[in-house]
Amino acid sequence: MAPAPGSGSRRKGAAGPGSLRQGLRRAWQEKHRVLWAPEYTGLVAAWLCLAEVGVTHWVIHRVAYTEIDWKAYMDEVEGVVNGTFDYTQLKGDTGPLVYPAGFVYIFLGLYYITSRGTNIRLAQYLFGALYLVTLLLVFRIYSRTRKVPPYVFFFMCCASYRIHSIYILRLFNDPVAMAILFLAVNLFLEEHWSWGCCFFSLAVSVKMNVLLFAPGLLFLLLWRFGLLGTIPKLSICALLQVVLGLPFLLENPAGYVTRSFDLGRQFLFKWTVNWRFLPEEVFQHRAFHLALLAAHLGALGLFALHRWHRSEGSLLSLLKDPAERKSPPQRLTANHVVFVLFTSNFIGVCCSRSLHYQFYVWYFHTLPYLLWCTPAGKLSHLLRVLILGLIELSWNTYPSTLCSSASLHLCHGIILLQLWYGTTAPLEPQGPPTAQKTTPSLKKTE
Repeated sequence: MAPAPGSGSRRKGAAGPGSLRQGLRRAWQEKHRVLWAPEYTGLVAAWLCLAEVGVTHWVIHRVAYTEIDWKAYMDEVEGVVNGTFDYTQLKGDTGPLVYPAGFVYIFLGLYYITSRGTNIRLAQYLFGALYLVTLLLVFRIYSRTRKVPPYVFFFMCCASYRIHSIYILRLFNDPVAMAILFLAVNLFLEEHWSWGCCFFSLAVSVKMNVLLFAPGLLFLLLWRFGLLGTIPKLSICALLQVVLGLPFLLENPAGYVTRSFDLGRQFLFKWTVNWRFLPEEVFQHRAFHLALLAAHLGALGLFALHRWHRSEGSLLSLLKDPAERKSPPQRLTANHVVFVLFTSNFIGVCCSRSLHYQFYVWYFHTLPYLLWCTPAGKLSHLLRVLILGLIELSWNTYPSTLCSSASLHLCHGIILLQLWYGTTAPLEPQGPPTAQKTTPSLKKTE
C-alpha cells in the first residue's frame, strides 16, 4: 500500500525504543549540529517540553498569581448560568462581555471545573497544560518547515517571562484562542482544509484577534481551490459562528453582534505597549486609526501581490479553478502556507491601534519563523537573537515607556523589511510539502 501523503516527515519522528536509541546515538555523534540543524527540531523540542513541565510547575508554586481578568470572565459566564442571554446585560468587574460565544462556552466549562472559578490553582494547572499543548502544536509546525535552527527554541520556551505570566499567572483568554489557531494551522498543513476552517472559526469565536490571519487564509484558499471551491470553506466558518452564537442571536441579535465583534472599540492609553511615545489625543484620534487601517491594507496588498503570489499569472487568476489557470497549479508547500499565515498576522500586529501586554501571545510563537525564514545573509544569527531579546524586553517593560515602544516598532520594522527583501525568490521548502490531495479538477489536467 502506498504511504500516506506527507508521511515522510512523520516517519522520521516515529516512536519506538530502537529508533529512539538510534536517534539519541546519532545526536550525540553529531552534537555540534543538534543546536543548528533543523532536522533535530523534534529532539530539541522534546527536551524543551520536558523542561517546561518543570518550569511551569515551579512558576505556579513559587510566583504569586495576579488577578486581572479571571474573576471578570467568571462573572460574565455566570450571567449565562443564571439565564441571561442578552449580551448587553452580561458584564464583569472590568466591564461588559466583549468576546464571541465560543469564549462563553469554553470558560463556562472552566467555571464548573474550577468550582465556579474559585479554584485558582487548578485553573493555573489547566492553563499550564494548555501552554504545553500549544508548544507541541507550534513545534510540529516548525518541524514541517525546517527553517529555524533548534537553539532558537530555547528563547521561545524557557526564556520568556511574559509568556509564562500570560498563560499561568494571569489566565487570559488569548492563549486559548491561539492554541486553537495553531491546531488549525496544523490541519491546513495536512490538507484538511475543511476541518482547519472549522477550528479557525472556533478560534475567532474565542477572541477576534485571530481574524488577523484571515487575509492570509483567504489567499491560500483561493490559491488551492479557486473562488468556487473557496465558498464552501468560508461557509463553514460563517455557519459555525451562527451556530455558536444562536442562543444569544435569538435573544438580542444586534446586541450580540455589536458587543462580540466591535471593530471600533476604544483602548485605554495607559495600557498601550506600542504607542506610548504618542500624545494621548493622537492615540485616540480617528484620523490616526484610519491611517493605521490604510497602512494595514496597503501592506497586505503589497505582500499578496509580490511575496505571497508566486505564479506567472495575475492575482485575479486565483479566482479561477486551479485546472483552468494558464500556468499549471503549483503545490502549496509547508513553508508557503506558514509564511502567508504568519506574515498576515504580523502585519496586523504591526498596524494595531493598541497592543496590551497579553496580546504578546498573538505573535510570540511565530517570531522565530519570521526571523529565520529568510536566507542567513540578510540578517546574521546574532542580530536575529538580539531582535528577539529587544522585543521580549519591550513587552517586559511595565509601564511601557517611550523607549520600549520605539524599540518595539524598530524591531517590527526590521522584521518587515527582511521579510520583504529576503523573500524576493520563492521560498525553498527545506521540509516536505503539505500533503496535497488530488482533486477531480486537477486529475483532468493530469
